[in-house]
Amino acid sequence: MTQRTASSMLSGSHATLLAFLALSAVWGASFLFIKVGLEGLSPAQVVVGRVLFGALALAAIMTVTRRRWPREGRVWGHMLVVGIFFCAIPFTLFAWAEQYVPSSLASIYNATTPIMTLVLTPLVLRTERLGRTRTAGLVVGILGVIVLSGPWELIGSSDLASTIPAQLACLGATASYGFAGLYMRRFVSGLPYDAVTLSSVQLTMASVVVLVLSPLDARGPISLNAPVVLSIVALGVAGTGVAYVWYTRVMRDWGAARASTVTYLAPVVGVALGVLVLGESVHWYEPVGGAIVIAGILVSQGMLRVRRDSRAQSDEASADETSAIALRRSAT
Repeated sequence: MTQRTASSMLSGSHATLLAFLALSAVWGASFLFIKVGLEGLSPAQVVVGRVLFGALALAAIMTVTRRRWPREGRVWGHMLVVGIFFCAIPFTLFAWAEQYVPSSLASIYNATTPIMTLVLTPLVLRTERLGRTRTAGLVVGILGVIVLSGPWELIGSSDLASTIPAQLACLGATASYGFAGLYMRRFVSGLPYDAVTLSSVQLTMASVVVLVLSPLDARGPISLNAPVVLSIVALGVAGTGVAYVWYTRVMRDWGAARASTVTYLAPVVGVALGVLVLGESVHWYEPVGGAIVIAGILVSQGMLRVRRDSRAQSDEASADETSAIALRRSAT
C-alpha cells in the first residue's frame, strides 16, 4: 500500500467520524431548535418551516450532484407515505409536545424509536417473528419507557393533564418513525435510487402535505426574531436536509449497526443543550430511563450477550437494518 493510499484512507476515516459526530450534534440539537422556534411560531408553523428548508436543501444537493429525480409514479406514491409517517406526523407531534415538556426529555424519548420498531415489526412484517432476544430487548425497553415517564411524579401534579398527553405524543412520534422504517424496508429498500434521492422525494412529498394542511393548522400569529429564524433554518437545512447526506456516508463506511449508535449520542447532546442553553432541569429518572431504553436496544440486537448462535444472528440481522432506517430522521 502506497503512502498516498494510506493517507487517503485515513483521511476518509476521519471524515466519516466527523460526519458521525456532526450528525449526533445536529440531531441532538434539533429539539433545542424546536423549542426556540416555538417562541415565535405555532407547532404546525415550525413543521412547515422545517420541512420546506429541508426539502430546499436536498433539492439543491440533487441539482449540484446532478442526480436524476425518479419518474416512476409508484416511487412517488411510496415516498408520499414515508413523507407522512417519517416527517409530517412525527415532526408535528414532537413540536406540539415540546410546548409542555422540556426539549431534553423529548430528545431522550426520541431514543425509543428502535423499541417502537420492534413493537410494530410483527404487525407490519407479519412473516417476521421477534424471537427471544428481541422480545427480551422489547421488555427491557418498555421498562425503560415507564421509568423515563416518571409516573410517580405525576400523582397529584397540576401538570398531569398536559404532561401525559405530551409524553404520549413523543411516543407516537417514535412509533411513526418505526412504522415508516418498516414500510421503507418492505416497499422502498429495493428501489434503484440512493438515500439522498429518496430523501429528496420524501421531503418534497412531505412539503406538499404540510402546505396543503397549513390553511387549517398553521394559522395564527407569527413573531420572528433572529433566534427563531436561525433555529428553523438550522432545523430544516442541517437537521432535516444535510444530516441525511452525513448519515448516508456513515452508513456506507461503517454499516447499519455502527451507524445506528447515533441514537445513543443524540440524547446526550439534546440533554446537555437543554440544560446549558435553556436552563432546563433534568430529573434522575429521565437519563436512567433513557439508559434502560438503550440497554433494551442493545439486548434486542444481541450486543449484550457474549455468545449467539449463527441462526439467531441471521434471523435478527434484518431488524438491525430496519432500526437504522428508522433512525434516519428523525431527527426528529
